[in-house]
Amino acid sequence: MKSDRSEGFERLCQIMERLRGPGGCAWDHQQDNRSIKTYILEEAYEVAQTLDEENPSALREELGDLLFLIIFIAQIAAEDGKFDISNVMAGVEEKMIRRHPHVFGDTTAANVQEIRDRWHQLKAKEKKDERFSVLDGVPNSLPSLLRAHRLTERAAAVGFDWTKPGDVMEKVEEEFEEVRSAVSKGNRDEIGEELGDLLFVLVNLARSFRIHSEEALRASIAKFIRRFHYIEEKLRAQGISPQQATVEEMDKFWNEAKRLEVDG
Repeated sequence: MKSDRSEGFERLCQIMERLRGPGGCAWDHQQDNRSIKTYILEEAYEVAQTLDEENPSALREELGDLLFLIIFIAQIAAEDGKFDISNVMAGVEEKMIRRHPHVFGDTTAANVQEIRDRWHQLKAKEKKDERFSVLDGVPNSLPSLLRAHRLTERAAAVGFDWTKPGDVMEKVEEEFEEVRSAVSKGNRDEIGEELGDLLFVLVNLARSFRIHSEEALRASIAKFIRRFHYIEEKLRAQGISPQQATVEEMDKFWNEAKRLEVDG
């Protein structure tokens, strides 16, 4: 199995070298880090979607696309004399061993939380000369909910956090009242600011229960799409389009879809 993996990976690297080499592909020759960044973000999201869909065949394909883009970026770096894919693999191998002392070393861990805490401690120690703030290193390009989760997770690791979920709930209620007040004034800028504060606190509430708000919202979006499709199907069966239907008709089918999901 190890031989098959190494040979397959080497073939992918050789394909990449040929595509970028003399007589290769003109499109591949034109790519640089800026252009590839867009593609790698898209592929990462496609991987995430196939994970949500629990589609092994699609997941296998999307993982392959993402892997090839990683090789692509490493090839560009190698051409610039910075590093190559072997350096990438050696670096992550050493890091994983170093950050799992309870597996590869002689330390022990009582539970998953202790493992997570140690991971963050080791990471902070490794990066102490590179980062001025504990918040440094969280990419600006992350989706906002995920970025908020990561930033507050970092702050919590050094003790800046609510003691218990009930305390966060009080803050949620406080922020909601501020949204209500802003809405009553009709000030769009103030409403936007207060809504942002409310969303930020809701991320913290989710994190207090070890829930990723990004994933929770993705699940709710999928649920909305599923139920709205049900509405469209029912309306279509009656020869009615959503534009022609009343809100009451659509609400009826929405609640019907909701009951079907519950009953199941």
